[in-house]
Amino acid sequence: MVDPWFYGAAIPAVVILGISKSGFGSGLGSIAVPLLAMVVSVPAAAAILMPVLLVLDLLSIHAFRKDYDKDFLKWMIPWSVFGVFIGYLSFKTLDSRWVSGIVGICTLLFLAQRVFLPKAKLFSSPSKRTGILLTITSGFTSFLAHAGGPPINAYMLPLNLAPMRFAATLAVLFTFVNLSKWLPYSLLGLLDTQNMMTSLTLLPFAPIGVWLGIRWAKKMKPDLFFKLVHLGMFLTGCKLIWDAFGA
Repeated sequence: MVDPWFYGAAIPAVVILGISKSGFGSGLGSIAVPLLAMVVSVPAAAAILMPVLLVLDLLSIHAFRKDYDKDFLKWMIPWSVFGVFIGYLSFKTLDSRWVSGIVGICTLLFLAQRVFLPKAKLFSSPSKRTGILLTITSGFTSFLAHAGGPPINAYMLPLNLAPMRFAATLAVLFTFVNLSKWLPYSLLGLLDTQNMMTSLTLLPFAPIGVWLGIRWAKKMKPDLFFKLVHLGMFLTGCKLIWDAFGA
């Protein structure tokens, strides 16, 4: 809590999480754990960010309370929580680096299809069955590495929703995902007093990223908004692959 190098990594991580929670640069929040893991262990990084995520979720829901899509959330929330449960069961047997690497590769493949083969059938008109599979994957990767953004973006982006509707729906979805992770994290012994106290010192920085992201999302043209979402996913994919295979 007194190491300046820790805060040099932790404060940017919290701000990036806030921006991601607003929908702007969606998926970019997956970088937060690897960034914080440069100064603490991966389990400690995930645990420290849990209370921060809760505050960010509440801020996002308040900001987007009139814009989310109820029809999507009715089936996405249960399946994403099921993915969290699978993540809990497999936590002690899977290396989070390999999970991150798989998510990173799939993210870049999805973006390549969107950029170079936009009319291809793969993910160009995703079915609800595909959405269920990607939603479960999102809950699973969120539990293991706080990297739930890229899989769900692979389903949501081709639907061409309005930016505010897109951002609001994901904000509500990940609120339920993150709430469902508290009990399993506690059972695994990842939440302790020291991590919680460290989280409290970072909470004042949480609203900054949300405020920036929401402001940009409201004022930005849809084409530019989704180009930046794609950029966020590209950077996230590269970082996840590097963490898995480059270290």
